[in-house]
Amino acid sequence: MPQSLKPVLIVLHQEHSTPGRVGLRLAERGHPLDIRRPRFGDPLPATLDGHAGAIVFGGPMSSNDDEDFIRREIDWMAVPLAEQAPLLGICLGAQMLARQLGARVGPRPDGLVEIGYYPLRATEAGQGLCTWPETVYQWHGEGFDLPDGAALLAEGQLYQNQAFQYGPAAFGFQFHIELTLAMMHRWTTTGADRFALPGAQPRAQHMEGRAVYDAQTSQFLDSFLDFWLRLPRGGAAATEAPAARREPVGLA
Repeated sequence: MPQSLKPVLIVLHQEHSTPGRVGLRLAERGHPLDIRRPRFGDPLPATLDGHAGAIVFGGPMSSNDDEDFIRREIDWMAVPLAEQAPLLGICLGAQMLARQLGARVGPRPDGLVEIGYYPLRATEAGQGLCTWPETVYQWHGEGFDLPDGAALLAEGQLYQNQAFQYGPAAFGFQFHIELTLAMMHRWTTTGADRFALPGAQPRAQHMEGRAVYDAQTSQFLDSFLDFWLRLPRGGAAATEAPAARREPVGLA
């Protein structure tokens, strides 16, 4: 497919990070990638008129960190929200989006993390969107409360709020849909010290989980991207999201 479509803005947080499988699937669909790293001085656009959408990826930092680039990125998310342009936050990106919408981000009180493969359950709202994987790859020690006005699309056991939709075109996923096998090898090598954290799975379990569950994530990514890229600017989503579920303890 010729690259005649608008680019997708890709926001990364480390010098050598890549958009992984998400980037590959966007390229297959004919969308160039406009990669920006605000942490290293790249500006973010004042409008998304020239982009098909924006995806903000993860990183080892926290959305609560007192860093200029963190604050700038969270503030910048008001641009796609105001324009109702397709926006997706993954892991840290989802937590930044939650903070932009006024929700709390933080660890569980008992310190349990999700590092490895964990069950996922689609809510009624999520089931109306697409078919979700039953088990997903995670790498995080913080979660987010559900923002006011958002619809909960999928939930987990340790961290309840796993995916949400806000307005017609903004989505946040706590879990990772972008990992290639090479990325998983790199993460589980350079981040091996994280396996000692409470709730984390050992490296061998990550590899076993990928062999069993990755096909579901791959199929979900294709379905979601096809839906997300077709969202009209300022128009209604393909399905009407019901009222948000507000739980008293969003990180449990």
